Amino acid sequence: MTEKVVVAVPSNPPGGLDAEVSGHFGHCDFFTLVTLVENEGIGEISVLPNVPHEQGGCMAPVNFLAQNGVKVLVAGGMGMRPLMGFNSVGISVFHSNGLTQVGEVVVALAEGRLPRFGQDNTCGGH
Repeated sequence: MTEKVVVAVPSNPPGGLDAEVSGHFGHCDFFTLVTLVENEGIGEISVLPNVPHEQGGCMAPVNFLAQNGVKVLVAGGMGMRPLMGFNSVGISVFHSNGLTQVGEVVVALAEGRLPRFGQDNTCGGH
């Protein structure tokens, strides 16, 4: 059986592989969802609008992505609470490492070039 993993990348409009990566996952307009297929690379690509923070605070996007089958998130910034939330729902988080285009982030992730997102990467004020 071929393993498939759904990856989410916070994206500026219009989303997709050519979109710019949004600097902070919770305030992005869209999430570009990319299915990575073992030994095949990029599979299905879709774009989901983000949910408002008012409907569950920082955990609203966490739960929304989990409900949509996401297993990996790549982000440039987030607070400690959502990072802990992603860990609790089984979503692995990686740091975008300064890359600015969704497609290049996905390729870097697939090639194992992105670091895990840790406490040192979190933003203050969350």
